Amino acid sequence: MLCVSFSELAVTLMDATTDKDPLVQEQIYNALCYLGESEPEEILNSCDEYLRQHDKLAYPHRIVILKAMEAVVKNNIAYLDKSTAKIVIFLASNEMTKSKEIICDWQQAASNVLVAAGTRFINKVMEEVLTKFQPGILPHYFIMQTFANLSVSNVFGMVPFLNSILGTMLPMLGMAKQDNMKSVFCYALQHFSESIQEYLANLDKAPDPTVRKDTFSNEIFNAYDVLFHIWLQSREAKLRLAVVKALGPMSHLMPSEKLEEQLPKLVPGILALYKKHAEAFYVTKSLCQILEASVNVGSRTLDTQLDALLNTLHPQICAPVESSVPLSLKNHNEVLRCFTVLACTFPDRLLGFLLPKLENHNERIRVGTLIIMRDQLPPTRLPLWSLLLSLCSASLQVRRAVVQVISAMAHHGYLEQAGGEVMIEYIVHQCSLPPDTQPRKQTPEADDLTSDSVQNISINTLFLISTTVDRMDEVLWPYLLEFVTPIQFTGALTPLCRSLMHLATKKQEEGENAFLIHYDTHANLPSPCALMARLLTVSSQPYLGDGRGAAALRLLNVLHLNIHPKLGRLWKKKIPHLVEHLEGKKSLSPKEWEDELLLLLRETLTAISDSAWICQFSTEMCKQLNSYNGFPSEKNFLYKCIGTALGVCSNKDVVQKQLQELLETARYQEEEEREGLASSFGICAINHLDETLAKLEDFVKSDVFKKSVGLFSIFKDRSDNEAEKIKSTLILCYGYVARYAPKELVLSRIEADILRNIFHYFNTRDLTLKLCLIRSICMISQAICNSAQSDAFVFSRKAELLAQMMEFIKTEPLDLLRTPVRQRAMISCTYLVYPFPVLPPREIMRNHLPRQLELPLHVSGMKPLYHDTVSALKDLLKSLLQKELTPHGLQSMFEVSGTRAMPFINTRVFVSSLSSPAQTVVPFYNLGVLVALFSPRCSDSLASIRLRAVDCAYYLLYIQLCYEGFAHDYRDEMVERLKDLKKGLEDPDFTILFNTCYNIAMRLPPDQLMSLLLMMFEGLADPDQNCSRAAAVMINALLKERGGVLLDKVPVIVALIHSKLQEVDEEHVRKAAQQTVYILASQHKTAVVSSLLGSSLPFDSHTCAMWKALATEPTLTSQILELLLDKVNRDVPYKENKSFLSGSTCERIATPLPFAATCALHEIMSAPESGAAVLGLYPHLFVALLLRVSCTVGVQLPKNLQSKERKSASRSQVPRNLDPCSCAVEALRAMLTQGGSDEVVKSVGSAGGWELMKSSDQHHDGIALLASAMAKHAGPKLPLIVKNLFPMLNSVYDRQRITTTAFFAELLNSSVVSDLILLESMMDNMTGRQKDPCTLVRMLALRGLGNISSGSPDKVRKHGAQLLASMVNGMDDKDDPNNLVALEAMSSLSKLLDHVEERDIRSMLLHIAIRIRPFFDNENHELRTSSIVLFGNLTKFSAGNCEDVFFEQILNGLVTLLLHLQDPKPEVIKACKFALRMCGPNMGCEGLCDMFLNHLHEDRSLHYGEFMNHVCKHLMQNYPEMLNRLISTNLFYFKSNWIDIRAAAPMFIGKIALAPFPHRPYSRWLGPAEGFESHWGLGA
Repeated sequence: MLCVSFSELAVTLMDATTDKDPLVQEQIYNALCYLGESEPEEILNSCDEYLRQHDKLAYPHRIVILKAMEAVVKNNIAYLDKSTAKIVIFLASNEMTKSKEIICDWQQAASNVLVAAGTRFINKVMEEVLTKFQPGILPHYFIMQTFANLSVSNVFGMVPFLNSILGTMLPMLGMAKQDNMKSVFCYALQHFSESIQEYLANLDKAPDPTVRKDTFSNEIFNAYDVLFHIWLQSREAKLRLAVVKALGPMSHLMPSEKLEEQLPKLVPGILALYKKHAEAFYVTKSLCQILEASVNVGSRTLDTQLDALLNTLHPQICAPVESSVPLSLKNHNEVLRCFTVLACTFPDRLLGFLLPKLENHNERIRVGTLIIMRDQLPPTRLPLWSLLLSLCSASLQVRRAVVQVISAMAHHGYLEQAGGEVMIEYIVHQCSLPPDTQPRKQTPEADDLTSDSVQNISINTLFLISTTVDRMDEVLWPYLLEFVTPIQFTGALTPLCRSLMHLATKKQEEGENAFLIHYDTHANLPSPCALMARLLTVSSQPYLGDGRGAAALRLLNVLHLNIHPKLGRLWKKKIPHLVEHLEGKKSLSPKEWEDELLLLLRETLTAISDSAWICQFSTEMCKQLNSYNGFPSEKNFLYKCIGTALGVCSNKDVVQKQLQELLETARYQEEEEREGLASSFGICAINHLDETLAKLEDFVKSDVFKKSVGLFSIFKDRSDNEAEKIKSTLILCYGYVARYAPKELVLSRIEADILRNIFHYFNTRDLTLKLCLIRSICMISQAICNSAQSDAFVFSRKAELLAQMMEFIKTEPLDLLRTPVRQRAMISCTYLVYPFPVLPPREIMRNHLPRQLELPLHVSGMKPLYHDTVSALKDLLKSLLQKELTPHGLQSMFEVSGTRAMPFINTRVFVSSLSSPAQTVVPFYNLGVLVALFSPRCSDSLASIRLRAVDCAYYLLYIQLCYEGFAHDYRDEMVERLKDLKKGLEDPDFTILFNTCYNIAMRLPPDQLMSLLLMMFEGLADPDQNCSRAAAVMINALLKERGGVLLDKVPVIVALIHSKLQEVDEEHVRKAAQQTVYILASQHKTAVVSSLLGSSLPFDSHTCAMWKALATEPTLTSQILELLLDKVNRDVPYKENKSFLSGSTCERIATPLPFAATCALHEIMSAPESGAAVLGLYPHLFVALLLRVSCTVGVQLPKNLQSKERKSASRSQVPRNLDPCSCAVEALRAMLTQGGSDEVVKSVGSAGGWELMKSSDQHHDGIALLASAMAKHAGPKLPLIVKNLFPMLNSVYDRQRITTTAFFAELLNSSVVSDLILLESMMDNMTGRQKDPCTLVRMLALRGLGNISSGSPDKVRKHGAQLLASMVNGMDDKDDPNNLVALEAMSSLSKLLDHVEERDIRSMLLHIAIRIRPFFDNENHELRTSSIVLFGNLTKFSAGNCEDVFFEQILNGLVTLLLHLQDPKPEVIKACKFALRMCGPNMGCEGLCDMFLNHLHEDRSLHYGEFMNHVCKHLMQNYPEMLNRLISTNLFYFKSNWIDIRAAAPMFIGKIALAPFPHRPYSRWLGPAEGFESHWGLGA
């Protein structure tokens, strides 16, 4: 093999850097780096030599090589020898300084090479670079930059050189005139200073530990003098910035006395730069370094600059940090570092500067000052609390900063001094901030801070102070308890309780004495009663305030010893159980939660059993009432707590006094307070009924409603409106008293003491008073109903109350539903008519309820009220019907309300009360409706309902018998069997139940059959599945028996079935509906099919289910399929319309009926039960659907369906696929699946054939996959299919001819055609298609003829001449602009050559070879591949008298085949390898033949250059006379469209030029005597 050195490869790669493509340059760079990893020194030497030899190479290309050198040096620095390093350093130095102009990228690349080498060979780098750094001569820009970068990359190696460099450089500073040179000097001084500082900081690791700061001080100061006094005054901002960056590090190296001397100028000079530079970070960083240097030398003059420093730095802290400016945060931190440096030396002056700033009203100044104080608290604990307290009303930003300062003060012990409690109070205030409820106006300077975030910061701070700061428990315990009861700290209760929990637990660990609170020594602490009342009240809303309920209860539990010594055991048992509910383990409704808390309070007071304590507790709760004026829910609960406490209190005087106080102080305008006060009176009446009623009686007799001074003089100035609210409260109190008081005591007081006072206020228009009246009447009625003595109670005013409620209902407008008056009045009526109504139920229904049944249906925003009202109406109807649930009563309900009463009658409770037959027998004109309603209930899932439903049916049937003329005492045998059936209804056989339901329905008169069916269909939607099943059984049984007479009703029934399927989503209903469709179709199949085909497309799931129902019985299914096939084939598949937008082209629109029938076929054949019918019609279905697929490719939907599809898309629905071709394909798939050809479906699907069939361009490929699968898996079915398809070859539709030809062509690829004796006829038909006007049909016909070589190779020899003639004719097809027919002819001919007689092919050999030669370079890679493969196959027939002629054809195509080994298409390369292997034995050169056979393997990659080198040697040695032909042919490919071939052609020429001729020694250039170079123009 040819050996190529790394240097040669590197040179080749570097030659290619002239390519302008950045991607190519990057690949060259990567390749050089890769080579450098293997042989770094050889590659570096090659790069050096190449750059020296190509001195005029443009700098962009030099950059690529230099970057590669840098990478090789950097990655292999440890392995480089000195000689190579010296070469690289010398080259890089020259490259860097070759041009005096600054060419940044080029010179930077060279400088980087030097820096990379300097990490190990610093001395050699410096030796080289210092030669170009001569005293008195201004150095190159990149010389200084290289020095600077070397000082950073190799500190210990570079610092020893810096003294001499500085000595040479300083005189040059004055010579620099251009800003860029000044900037690079500053850059160098900055990095020199940083390197020296690093060196001095690590002297223990330095090679020369004797180096001192003094070594460089004078030079640095001299440089400082130029930079500060001259260059800093420049107008160029970039230069000033470079100077500033350098001054900071330089200040650490200046002599101490010089620095002290310069500070009065230096500091103001730096500060002045803030006004000149918008970006302050670099100025601040330099200033901070100068301040650190000044502090390190103990500067005294810094004191004089302090005010200027503070006044300049402070505004920067106050400025907002802008996230959009990257350096803004860095500058903020650097300014804080400056304050830290100053605070170390001047703490008192800094504090004196900051404190007055807090008095400034500017928010940002305050915040900035507080940020500094947070980080720089003075070591002496000054009384800062008074100053911070003055900021309590400041903005949110200031408050957050104050909280952060207080947090820092806590950690420094400030809060343990006087004023610490004030700071704690401030934090608690921030914890209780109300949330933001309105959006804040955003200004460009505004912070995103909200009260919520300030609150969160404060909460976290309070908890951290409580739990992590030592000694704070002495400050916080029990001080934090002072904030529990004040209402203004409600928002802070949760964090307060959590902190107090932690503190209390800690105190408990210290012992009982430490934990017990001495209330006498802490005068400001709330009393135990106040604490308990407060914590219990806020627990009523447990999820507010971040879960304050759990926190309050836990704190209450921990404080039990400080509340009362008797509570420990009870609370430890009860409170954790309550907390579990809040943590989600056992969730409770709000009402249940309140009841649990009131129970805890009742048990707590019972456990205390101290009358004085309980009286004090109730008094304390009354005191707290006014605190909750802004918290209605909590105040409502507090009222209930007061009622509970008064109920437990044994002191009746205290009870009456507290009730009096409640009445005097209540805020009657608030609804929650009215409810709470009434609840309090009701709860108190549990144990103090007489005292409560007496106090209410006094209230009624007072002058409160007369506005005169009297017992209740507190009310004398109240308005009329408030007087109505007071009356409302009074009435509610009476209602709650009746509700809560002991039932055995309250019955005797209802009419005498309660209703007597309520009746005065019925004549009112005030809505509040009206609602309270209704609610009180309802509670009173409930109390009577719930009493054990209700049956004996004489309610004399019941009718009056019922009439009043009805009046309230009648006054409500029918078209509006704004208030709950109607709903609550009906609830009251429900209880008033129990246990017996004063008015007959029918009178109530006729005279009072009809208008109420028509509730307004459109109640936007009032849905809960609407549902509550409907529920109340249902309950009232229940009560009324339970009193007169007779056939007449039911009939009255229908007469009054029509269908509006259906929901109530179809409820089990109404049915359950029909217990006896009507006393007066009357006819039922709607018996069918009633039977349809009641009969399915005989199968109800509840046994009790089944029993009552059977009773209902029993009596209804007897009513019907009476109507038919039978005597009242007549007993019907079938009806009587219903009674016997009741015995087995506990655990019934549902078959018997369904039969019973059917027998009941069959008794119906014929004229009511349709009404019965219609109502039965409504029963399908019954929520009880057993009832809906019974309805389905009855429907199907009736249709089976009587369906023959319903032909004209079929469309109505089909539509009704569809609507029920839409309404009910139950499996059993779907199956029953399918059975109904089947029964109808068995009697009226044409009508059913027509009705279903009229359904809108696409068929929805319910229509699909109805189609599938027709597949259940093979005979019926076959008839339905034949009907649908007739509808598919009868009409044209599409219509052509000229579109205005598309010009002369026509668009094809699917005809509706065949389209709908195709969809129906798919649905029926999707059912597994259709298999037998499909199998019987297999050939007809297959051919019809295959042709349907072909005719719908590219066909559009009818216009009406297109608009429907667009509407579905606009509504974001996912409609079923409406594409006509997709529908036909799906139908064909379903047909194959049900016809036993599932393997065909899977095979075509796995190859993507179904999708190909839908494509206009690849439809024939999909058909070929189908034909292949059919031949493989469904061979026996093919004869009938082929027979039915033959006529389609002459179809007027191109698509049908294409589909049929493609199907036959692929069948010929299988031996099954020969086995079934179909070959001859199919081959003749394919030959006949060669004259078809459609190009695709001609191409497919040739493909089919070629496929005979695979399917029936033994038949090719017999028909060889005919087949070859067809192929040659195909290649000569004149009407083939895209050469599709020629391509297929070549491919097929290649397949046939292995099986034809030699004598048949030799006569055509030369003609074929010449005909295919132009295709070798065709743009279509398939044509290139096929023609080259065919050429290779033809060589097998070149022996004998054709050998010389064909050899000439090989020579003509040799260059093309060799060059196309670099073809961009792998399949072309593979074809070339095959052709060359086949040509090799015919070329008469053994070496060349071996080369082709050994190297041109299809599965191996080819080293093209090496291969061509050997090929050219063999060509020149064996065919020297071909030189001119080879070169001229290659020159033709210099203009090839393919880049790789264009590149291969000159390489081919080069290899030929380098190849030795016979009898001549090897030389660099070989050619004729007159000179190869001069002949081809390759000389200089």
